[in-house]
Amino acid sequence: MNRSEVAVMITDSVLDRAVRLPKRSYRLDSFSPNPAGHLTKTQNFAGRDIVSIRDFSKEEIDHILDMAEVMEPLARDGSDMLHGKIMATLFYEPSTRTRLSFESAMTRLGGAALGFAETKGTSVEKGENLADTVRVVENYADVLVVRHPLEGAARMAAEFSKTPVINAGSGAEEHPTQALLDLYTMRKELGKIDGLNIGLVGDLRYGRTVHSLAYALSLYKVNLFLIAPETLKMRKEVLEEVSKKIGVKETASFSQYLRELDVIYMTRIQKERFADLAEYEKVKGSYRLTAAELGKAKKSSIVMHPLPRLDEVDADVDATAHAKYFQQVGHGVVLRMALLALVLGTL
Repeated sequence: MNRSEVAVMITDSVLDRAVRLPKRSYRLDSFSPNPAGHLTKTQNFAGRDIVSIRDFSKEEIDHILDMAEVMEPLARDGSDMLHGKIMATLFYEPSTRTRLSFESAMTRLGGAALGFAETKGTSVEKGENLADTVRVVENYADVLVVRHPLEGAARMAAEFSKTPVINAGSGAEEHPTQALLDLYTMRKELGKIDGLNIGLVGDLRYGRTVHSLAYALSLYKVNLFLIAPETLKMRKEVLEEVSKKIGVKETASFSQYLRELDVIYMTRIQKERFADLAEYEKVKGSYRLTAAELGKAKKSSIVMHPLPRLDEVDADVDATAHAKYFQQVGHGVVLRMALLALVLGTL
């Protein structure tokens, strides 16, 4: 599918959504495949780093989600939108979904991908630092996707790189593209984000996905339920900022608010983040969601999980209508297609 066909499709998509959602305002020129001259300054994503979800306004996030919807037929049929563009993945930590999702997104838009999935066999083993690696690899690619075990690594990479940097996870700090695909999943599966009761369950201290998601949700009209053991409660700086904008309730009891939740967002306890394994042993297996337990939840509620899972979501949940974590993975591809096209200036 070429760019002119995409332009027609985008216009049709916007018109269709404008009919179905009359309360929302859509400008057709802002959905052009080359919108630099039409978008507001805050919405011009070309060349922009994606480091923290806090760098974006609600309007910008909604625009990304709208563009992800436009990407859905392209994910199926393919496109040459990013033909001639190259993405480099620099993954200093293990990954399955995030790395493959980005590579799939780039490939489906006609671009190419290169990089490393682990540091073994690279110059990192010889002692090369992140700043030098970034300044080398930017010569090979048009966009860099970086995952690193240290907090602040993505921000530092962006400071050294002349090429746009997308944060694919920085330590226990943030994972902005996961938050965006989580929002897209909620909108796709429930038809809205505003008005939802959303429960984040499990490791809220070390889970970077929930940090980014909490920041993002604070821009919407939602109620947030933070469900975690005492030692894994949401980080203080996240809680303080988010609670100023939306209603937040903290509890260690999973069952206390289960009947109220529209979204049950499960997370694993992140063993690799614990300095003392004895502390991990105290909290592992704190929560376990089963199909029987879901009998107490709203029939319309959905279960999400950033994956991988351990034992916090029982396999018997997979067959229920609540389970949306595998659809969530698919939504991640179209969301990252939209991000890549926006950052590379073709959308």
